[in-house]
Amino acid sequence: QICLSLVKLLFYLAHSPLGSIVLLDFQPRQFVMVDGNLKVTDMDDASTEELSCKEDNDCTLDFPTKSFPLKCSATGKCEGINEKKNLFNAYRYFFTYLLPHSAPAALRPFLSDILNATGDLRYGINETLEAFEKVLHLYKSGLYLQKRPLHLKDFISLKGFRTAEGEDYKCWPSYSHLGCLLSVHSAEEAAGICNSQSQCQSFIVTQRRTWTGRPLALFQSSLTDLIPDANAVVYIKRSASSGARL
Repeated sequence: QICLSLVKLLFYLAHSPLGSIVLLDFQPRQFVMVDGNLKVTDMDDASTEELSCKEDNDCTLDFPTKSFPLKCSATGKCEGINEKKNLFNAYRYFFTYLLPHSAPAALRPFLSDILNATGDLRYGINETLEAFEKVLHLYKSGLYLQKRPLHLKDFISLKGFRTAEGEDYKCWPSYSHLGCLLSVHSAEEAAGICNSQSQCQSFIVTQRRTWTGRPLALFQSSLTDLIPDANAVVYIKRSASSGARL
């Protein structure tokens, strides 16, 4: 969410009515999340000036660990230098820390492609935004789950009940510090996650949703007290239910 919001912001800066805007003091502390969107807190160090040049050799974009040769345009400006500077800073301050973690395994190759392409400046801001929106579509639609084995058949569903939430085993990247609360596309995906975790014996798909509209599923290691709830379903591993009193 943070990276996508940042890319949308940089897309606007690259195509602003004032021209391409560069953030000269690009640091994480210069941004804040407001209602799920990343905002710049200080525009004092923003500039629309692009580096002047006479030839391509005048247009090297230098960073502490990398340098990028750019083209000198016919108008005597280093082509796209503001956009590329913003994008590489997004890569080194945000993407490298946030993109490799917590995404479903099937989506990680797409995020690795974005990471590598922005790290080499092979993508401009237009291509980067397009790539992010493709990943978001796959994530929200559940298309990344195609051709996967069916796991829900390994579970008994108990409708009209939910389990009491309390401290339980931890998992990464949980939305709760008390237990294992993960974003899922469906009960089928939750069943696959539960099967992959040796501690998991049951799960419920809660009514809570993430910023993408995906529900949160709570995974538990034991069958705690069942609470009547007309809108809920408890999914219990068949292997666990054999010795439990339902």
